[in-house]
Amino acid sequence: MTVQAQVGYARFDVTNVGDTTFTIATGTSKWVKRGEKGLAVDPAHGDVLIATFRIMKVHHGAATALITGQTARLTTAHVALLRAPTAPFYAKPWFWLAAAGGFVIGFVAHH
Repeated sequence: MTVQAQVGYARFDVTNVGDTTFTIATGTSKWVKRGEKGLAVDPAHGDVLIATFRIMKVHHGAATALITGQTARLTTAHVALLRAPTAPFYAKPWFWLAAAGGFVIGFVAHH
């Protein structure tokens, strides 16, 4: 079950946990950058919030994150959620359909 608030988030496995930091496997997700904020959730319990975090370092398919808030002890059974980037407005088909429609309406109204 996907909760509406989680639509647009990418899920990453927690691979290592320390006292105040943890590591996630980012794989080929090149968009994960330093400074991004995310959530750690427990998938076994309906994605209940475990922690909030900020990415501190990204290196060779892994990211190290600093825990900024915690409701329970983070483990490797949990997953990290980061907001996936969206395409710019001009890369979406509706933009070009609206632009073409506006052009046609403007052309017809002018003549």
